[in-house]
Amino acid sequence: MGRALGRRPHGADRPRQVHRAAGAVRPGPADRPGDAVTSAATVAAVPGRGHWVRGVVQDVAPPGVDDLAPGYLDPALLPVELLADAAVRALATYGPAALSYGENQGALRLRALLAERAADEPSPAGPEHVMLTAGTSQALHLIATTLARPGDVVLLDEASYDLAQRLFTDCGLLLRRLASDEGGTSVTALDEAAQAVRAEGRRVAFLYATPTFHNPTGRTFSRTRREELLSVAARHGVLVVEDDAYAELLLDPGEPVPSMAGIAGHQGVLRLRTFAKTLAPGLRLGWLSGEPGLVGRLAAHGLVQSGGALNHTMSMVVTRLLEDGDYDRHLPVLRAGLRERRTALLKGLASPGACGWTATPSRGGFFLWLECAPGLPEEELLAKAFASRMRIAPGSRFGHAGPTAVRLSYAFNPPGLLERAGRRLAAHLHDPARHQEGRGSC
Repeated sequence: MGRALGRRPHGADRPRQVHRAAGAVRPGPADRPGDAVTSAATVAAVPGRGHWVRGVVQDVAPPGVDDLAPGYLDPALLPVELLADAAVRALATYGPAALSYGENQGALRLRALLAERAADEPSPAGPEHVMLTAGTSQALHLIATTLARPGDVVLLDEASYDLAQRLFTDCGLLLRRLASDEGGTSVTALDEAAQAVRAEGRRVAFLYATPTFHNPTGRTFSRTRREELLSVAARHGVLVVEDDAYAELLLDPGEPVPSMAGIAGHQGVLRLRTFAKTLAPGLRLGWLSGEPGLVGRLAAHGLVQSGGALNHTMSMVVTRLLEDGDYDRHLPVLRAGLRERRTALLKGLASPGACGWTATPSRGGFFLWLECAPGLPEEELLAKAFASRMRIAPGSRFGHAGPTAVRLSYAFNPPGLLERAGRRLAAHLHDPARHQEGRGSC
């Protein structure tokens, strides 16, 4: 565990330059009053975690606001030293080849390693099934612009990842929402929607599915539900795009459910994976897998032909992490950190007197989905949260149209803050006069 995450306190024994590169700054004599990095307008102090720098990182909450919205890791969970060491080793191993244009589909060695990691799936893949990407968002854009055309229809859950929806509409695609239940996407709804789109004279671009630790609900579809959805999609000739960003973040005992791609033998399914949730989002590195012919079409995109492999240099760094075993030593530490944070948030939400909500069980990933008892308007809950200096993600942001619901992230904050924030939110949800029919721990 020599270089594993959490080996020493954040910032210990690291030079000032590394802190700047990581976005954590320790003010000192060298910082001039006019220095943009330490300007009061650009730096947001995060208690216990150094400084999180505006203008360097995305969407920094104002100081003093407890932010339970972001779908990314607590800075304390980002493996700065692990990646710094791997970068040195990668450049020493590959030299100039790590800095050149990469093979269009991605470095063969990393593709082979990623294929090996899926060897326990029902239908193992080889490197020819894999293409490296610049993360899930880029992969979705590549698919939406290569395999679909403006006016095509994307089928997706009634509540789905909001920025994927934005990306699809920016590409000129139309959205058709599908009903879902506690088991996931409704099989009947998929069948009816595919028929309806065809009857309208339109073409289905693909089914966008997140069957493992669904964003935003946290649900995991059973193997039976996955097989049923695959059967309907195949009957209608609908491609399935399986967003599997959280596949390696199972936090509870038990075996993971096989991916839809593995169940289908990679026929008619493109599975998207990313290192953004297990290493760091700033790497902008992920991969997709599917039928070699389909993957080849994506690799022939002009963007790839022009620039070569997407994020080639970082892919060589991650190759070293996988080959040297550092990645697999890092994952249990990360899972333990996320498990601790999830427990803290649930403890706060279950504080004495709390009622009026139901949490969807989530066995992993980053999120809890809270459904409120009837009678509490979303606007009122958001206003109360804002007044108590808390930011949460409302269900409407994801397309949810039922009773008030919110997505809470336990990935971005330390356990103590999560427990306190959970208690405050539970107090907002508790109003006996309004929520006499509410569910929760009263």
